Order: sequence, then C-alpha cells, then structure tokens
Amino acid sequence: MPKVWVYAELVDGDVHETALELLSMGREIGDVDAVVLGPGAGGAVEALGRHGAGRVHASEATLFEEHPVGPAADTLAALVDRHRPDVVLVGATPHGRDLGGRLAGSLGVGAVANAASVVVVDGSVSAEVPYCAGSQLATVRVDARPAIVLVRPRSTAASEAPVAPEIVDVEPVTRARATDIRVGERTTEPAGQVGLERADVVVAGGRGLGAAEHFKLVEDLADALGGAAGASRAIVDAGWAPYAAQVGQTGKSVRPRVYLAAGISGALQHTAGMRDSKVVIAINTDREAPMLRQADLGIVGDALSILPQLIDAVRARREPDGPA
Repeated sequence: MPKVWVYAELVDGDVHETALELLSMGREIGDVDAVVLGPGAGGAVEALGRHGAGRVHASEATLFEEHPVGPAADTLAALVDRHRPDVVLVGATPHGRDLGGRLAGSLGVGAVANAASVVVVDGSVSAEVPYCAGSQLATVRVDARPAIVLVRPRSTAASEAPVAPEIVDVEPVTRARATDIRVGERTTEPAGQVGLERADVVVAGGRGLGAAEHFKLVEDLADALGGAAGASRAIVDAGWAPYAAQVGQTGKSVRPRVYLAAGISGALQHTAGMRDSKVVIAINTDREAPMLRQADLGIVGDALSILPQLIDAVRARREPDGPA
C-alpha cells in the first residue's frame, strides 16, 4: 500500500483545516503519516490522529515559527529523503506553495501545483488539475518519487477516521541561509470574524457595487448572517476589497452552504472558486449575466437597493423582539 505523507500546516498554533482535508484524501490512497512543525505541534496530534494519521512526526521548535518556510522545508526534505514516502500532499496555501516548491527543489523532483484530487492506481500516481478557469481538468501523471502534490484548499471535505497515532520526535534541520529571514509581525483575523474558506455562508461583491464604499454592504450582510465577505478579482484589483477576500482561480476556493453573489457577472475565473457551493443566490441588473444562469435563486435588480433590505430583514429576525 502506498505511503502517503501530509504536511500539516499550523496557523497560530492550530492545525490548518486544509491538513485535515488532505488526511481524508490521503486515506483513500494508502497509509497516512502527518508532519507538523512548530509551537502547537503537540496539541495538534489528537486532531491529526482523529482524521486518520497513523504516525505523526512532530517538533515544537520555535525555529519554525520565527522563520518563514525555510527551516520547515529543509526539515521536511530531510525526513522525506530518509523515509521515502510515495506521495507528499501539501495544501496550496501561500505557505504551502512556498514550501512545496522548496521541497521539490531540495529533492530534485517536480511538483504538481493546484491539484483538485490525487489517485494511485497500480503504483501510478495521477493528479487532476483544473485549467481554463476550472472549466477543464487535466490528468497529470507523476513518475518521480516522491510525488509532491499541492492541493487546493476545500478540494475535499475533512472526515474523521480516529486512530491512536504513533508520535515521532523530529530534530530540526536547517541549511545555509534558511534562517536569514525572520518573521517581524503577524496579523490575524479579528476575533469573531469567520474565515472565508471555512464559512458556511459567503456574501461576495463585484463591479455591480459601483464604488469601493459599497463593499461595506457586503460585509454587513455577511456579518448579519454569521458568514464571511468575499470579492471578485475585479474589485480586488480596483482596491475596493482586500486580496484576502478574493474568490476565484487566483484567489480562494470556497464550499459554503450558501453563496450570495451581489453584482458579480460570473466569469469563469470567479466561478472556479465557488462552483462547489451548495446553494447559489445571485443579484444582478443584467438578466443575461452568467452568474444568474447558474444560480439556484436569481434576482434581477440593483444590489445597492437589495442588500440594505436584506441586511435589515436578517437583523430584524435576529433581534430578541423580532419576528420568529
């Protein structure tokens, strides 16, 4: 059975949700180990074992938190070179993309970027990679070992398969200049703010909002619904919304229960990042907009008129003396 390793990224000492998704994907391929590096690694073992990691290679060294990527990539490369797994899965987060490229360079193999799934059949590793803004899928066969695959977040759902993992202590490895760059400052989402990729409800805005100040309507409705605010690439490029809010091929992929698109035309670049939403609601003045055609519920109208009404209605229902 193939040996699959998952790099479990830590964010502020907690396991990134993508790592749990990758463990679920890895279990479909073979026996799964996890590698977790940095403060919080010990506390992550339980969650990793709950999602099927039979062995967890862990280090609590502060080195991995103080320096971005370099020490983690060097340590992971040394572990992979020693234990020779068949497949290494890394989340295609900003940190993971950097680490995956360094890992591939250190080991002298290639890496598949932006994959949606991975399969192993008769020892042959293949990954499916979306292209043309997600409208097509390419099957990429990986002959080198280990096969390093960077998987888009939210490509699969995290599922539990509890085991009691063996814990293996890891000694940090650093090559020349790996610690030259030091983390100076970190910023995190404000307390109570729902992460875009984890949100059950996403409200996203596009050019139809008309001006930067109107993105506040998107944020207010998302807050009222207990969800997260998203944005099209067009308004991110225009400076109306932060890059962290961008949904699409060059932004984030989301899989909410409800995705509300306000003033978004529905170009392939955008829909590639939200196509797995369970229910899509679209508001657009153009009844021929592609987003309206693929929506479960479409509203032909001005988002600037409709969003305030939705905000008021949702807030009224949530007030103690509001309607049941």
